[in-house]
Amino acid sequence: MHAPALRPVPSPAAFSADGPLTGRVRVPGDKSISHRALMLSALAVGRSTIDGLLEGEDVHATAGALRAMGATIVRTDGEEGVRWTVDGVGVGGLLQPATALDMGNSGTSTRLLMGLVASHPITATFVGDASLSKRPMGRVIDPLSAMGADITASPGGRLPLMVRGLSPAVPLDYRLPVASAQVKSAVLLAGLNTPGITRVIEPVPTRDHSERMLAGFGATVDLHTDPDGIRTIAVHGEAELKPQHIVVPGDPSSAAFLAVAALIVPGSDVRIENVGINPTRAGLFGVLQAMGADLTFHDMRTVGGEPVADIVVRASPLAGTDVAADIAPSMIDEYPILFVAAALAQGRTTLRGLEELRVKESDRIAAMAAGLRAIGAMVEELPDGLIIDGRDGAPFPGLPPGAAAVQTHLDHRIAMSFAVAGLAATGPVVVDDISPIATSFPTFPALLAALGARCDTAR
Repeated sequence: MHAPALRPVPSPAAFSADGPLTGRVRVPGDKSISHRALMLSALAVGRSTIDGLLEGEDVHATAGALRAMGATIVRTDGEEGVRWTVDGVGVGGLLQPATALDMGNSGTSTRLLMGLVASHPITATFVGDASLSKRPMGRVIDPLSAMGADITASPGGRLPLMVRGLSPAVPLDYRLPVASAQVKSAVLLAGLNTPGITRVIEPVPTRDHSERMLAGFGATVDLHTDPDGIRTIAVHGEAELKPQHIVVPGDPSSAAFLAVAALIVPGSDVRIENVGINPTRAGLFGVLQAMGADLTFHDMRTVGGEPVADIVVRASPLAGTDVAADIAPSMIDEYPILFVAAALAQGRTTLRGLEELRVKESDRIAAMAAGLRAIGAMVEELPDGLIIDGRDGAPFPGLPPGAAAVQTHLDHRIAMSFAVAGLAATGPVVVDDISPIATSFPTFPALLAALGARCDTAR
């Protein structure tokens, strides 16, 4: 199988703030919705249009793979902004790719596209960069294999791996062993081209973009929640998807970094426009409010079936808290930046139930604990989380003289978290490589600069 793709030369940088952050900004489109919009458009018969698509490396990886399997995907830049058009091949119409599918750093692309391929009569090889190639895919391999796909993976269930799809595949009733929207979505996507009904049972609710969008494209989707709160999502196979016009809201995971930046830099007042606030994604904002954040929602509305609002954030003193483990699925990607906020709060913050963070782009628990200690925070690492004793608003002292840069382990969210930490530090907080940020939030440095922050490249 093919070797993993290579990343560009590292790009170290340090972020700082000489004064308050102020202004209005708009974050790029939601990454989760962007991936799914491209995939379902590629499976529809006819032309779909997408406005607000995230133009990060992860989403480009999805677009490239779908092109390799027959979809026509075109970006146009008109007077009203950028629009993407997708001419789909129809459910069951994916073509055999001529070369390996390069997923870059995108776990979402990999896992969801494995689901698509699993029920089509094609074979696809998935490769990725060094970071993605370390991440286990077994939680997706198991249910897709049960549906009939033949999957050959590298040791440990990792990339590179090959998926030989089966058509017709076997419908499945699958109970998620861990809360994972990616596994849920992979099984549901495989079910689109599978005769009968494919069901996913999730004991803990996860982000529901797939269910919303599948229904929006015309698939028959049944939702049921039992008295104990256990959800069942069923998709009827051999679906016929109809082309759609999709407007992608701003990504709440990206907005989280700007929100915390505004909270921790004294005097800041920032409005983040057009942010998706789907309740299965907005857990961080509620936790910050519970910690005392001056964070409010304005102009709440619905766009493309998703709740959207402007978020106004003003600098605020924060208090430590115990974060309930059951909220983790609604903010799993935002924990790294919450760790930064907690490290500056008054009192102790305890965060448990975060085993999932061990198998993200990096081991985010270990990486954040090490980095926070390096810049002056008091952190105790637990098997499933962190205990953080806050600095009561006192800024981080930063890296000691002669210390190496904070290690981000090719993880975009670690890089952004320590970039934000640098805004509330009296000494340098050098991030070893900000290039991974382009996978999800390519405009992050520019937006911070627009609000008044400084970015000094250390190359």
